[in-house]
Amino acid sequence: MAVNSQKEVTGWVGWVYFAGAMMLLLGGLQALAGLVALFNDDFFVVTQRGLVALNFTTWGWIHLILGIVIFAAGIAVIAGNTWGRIIGVFLAVLSAIANLGFIAAYPLWSIVGLVIDGLVIYALTMHGAEASD
Repeated sequence: MAVNSQKEVTGWVGWVYFAGAMMLLLGGLQALAGLVALFNDDFFVVTQRGLVALNFTTWGWIHLILGIVIFAAGIAVIAGNTWGRIIGVFLAVLSAIANLGFIAAYPLWSIVGLVIDGLVIYALTMHGAEASD
């Protein structure tokens, strides 16, 4: 007797593709923030308390590398790779932490990043299995 190994795919699978697209967008925005921090120290406004305990060059490299890796994981999520979902959740958490640290320099950008991070985490953890290969 053959067992049907087909997964039931519902309309919620769209959330996974949304997460992949948001990871592409978020990765691009993170990399852009990193490049701005690296090449234009005067762009971000910082209070007297500063930017956590790191300078702009360090934060720039953190955002640039994080953005590139998130972008690559977004491609993997859209392709249906399970490893992309796992890395995507992990990186969305790291991105949220980075955005919390960057909130003193550019609050609007950081808050948008935090919202996208939350949506990506939700989509990948709740509905990611529907799109896996």
